[in-house]
Amino acid sequence: MLEHESYGNPGVALLMGTQPGICEEIMFRVIPISLVMRSKERERLQRIRHLIIGGGSIDNELSAQLKDFPNAVWSTYGMTETLSHIALRRLNGSESSDWYTPFDSVELSLNDDGCLVINAPAVCSQRLATNDIAELRLTEAGRTQFRILGRKDNAINTGGIKVQMEEVEQALRPYLAAPFLITKRKNKKFGEEIVLLTEANDLEEVRAACVKALPRYWQPAHYQHTDQLPTTETGKIARAKALQMVDQPSDME
Repeated sequence: MLEHESYGNPGVALLMGTQPGICEEIMFRVIPISLVMRSKERERLQRIRHLIIGGGSIDNELSAQLKDFPNAVWSTYGMTETLSHIALRRLNGSESSDWYTPFDSVELSLNDDGCLVINAPAVCSQRLATNDIAELRLTEAGRTQFRILGRKDNAINTGGIKVQMEEVEQALRPYLAAPFLITKRKNKKFGEEIVLLTEANDLEEVRAACVKALPRYWQPAHYQHTDQLPTTETGKIARAKALQMVDQPSDME
């Protein structure tokens, strides 16, 4: 398992790792995502033997910046209740993957909602049900790995088909230049429908990109312009505010 202690700056910690494939008692540096985006920090960060990126999800832009780092760069998965990280995935090099590998003492399963359930007796006495929609797979060596598809709160149930907001956004990022997000609104026939909020002015151009990039059941039913997308103080999408901004269909008012 990983043990950590903070040492001053918020969002920064030192960790000692004994995960298979990582030399025992190698010091890690954990940094906020924002530091990687600053060019003046890159040279210094590239000298760290094992770098853990924290503070948010890893999008395509950040992943591209990390590919040329000479040493190992990692993303970790953990919860407040587990007191520490319970899984790692490599972000660069030949071993890079979207799949997290849990530590040896951790067992994983999915509940009826498709959310990840963690059994980590070394750090928590009870099973923990997360709000993260996940997918599990077995490696050739018989180990269970997982990847996160999105948050349970961010699922759209449209006509009985569950669509994850984060997955649609990930698929569209290479095709849309202007800031955008996926949200939802009520639909009298299907229960809910997919909505795309964007800062782009040409909604027809955005629609054409969606038709090209997305499967039919991921296509937004409504496109809406906004001058500025709602975000939190840390720059993350403010999902609750986005829901309130969406124009509701007249038959649902």
